[in-house]
Amino acid sequence: MPPITNDWAEYLKEEYKKPYYRKLYETIMQEYQTKLIFPPADDIFNAFHFTPVKDVKVVILGQDPYHGDGQAHGLSFSVKPGVEAPPSLVNIYTELNEDLGCYIPNNGYLTKWAKQGVMMLNTVLTVQAHRANSHRGIGWEEFTDAAIRVLNEQDRPIVFLLWGRPAQRKKALLNNPKHLILEAPHPSPLSAYRGFFGCRHFSKTNEFLKENGVEPIDWQIENI
Repeated sequence: MPPITNDWAEYLKEEYKKPYYRKLYETIMQEYQTKLIFPPADDIFNAFHFTPVKDVKVVILGQDPYHGDGQAHGLSFSVKPGVEAPPSLVNIYTELNEDLGCYIPNNGYLTKWAKQGVMMLNTVLTVQAHRANSHRGIGWEEFTDAAIRVLNEQDRPIVFLLWGRPAQRKKALLNNPKHLILEAPHPSPLSAYRGFFGCRHFSKTNEFLKENGVEPIDWQIENI
């Protein structure tokens, strides 16, 4: 696990000293040595590496990484070039097309968003291959809650997109009146039809950013 070296390092330094984190670190090291774990160890903290605290405009909270071969690379909902877009991401693209007219690209690589200030954070940062939620409860939630609290305390407008119940449970950590919290069902095929489709979160996010004098997000992922 390469250390986080941008401004997140200062904000999270106290977490590394806590007993839960030491135990988490040992557990994760053991898991990587004995099992197939996603994402690759060098990618675990990509959500932090790609989007420093000072740049965060939007937070998309996911649950845990994709557990299929070669999918996860440390940004929630994103997959590397050449990997087929998973169903949840297909539904995100469908909503983007309906909401903002974005064309549906031939890839699911969302680093363009991250570099514009969209932090794509899973609440659990690792997973065993082909076993969804297998690393739930080993300590990641405490670490990512600390990150969410850091963002909540920022004295500027940030949009939090909470899709699905696990993400919406984090609403309790968000009490800064400067921020906008948008909730919808998860974009998974199991729930997208219950209100993710038609939520218009992307246009609502940009309207809020513009109203607050912040550069909106260019949500179009281009074809590769």
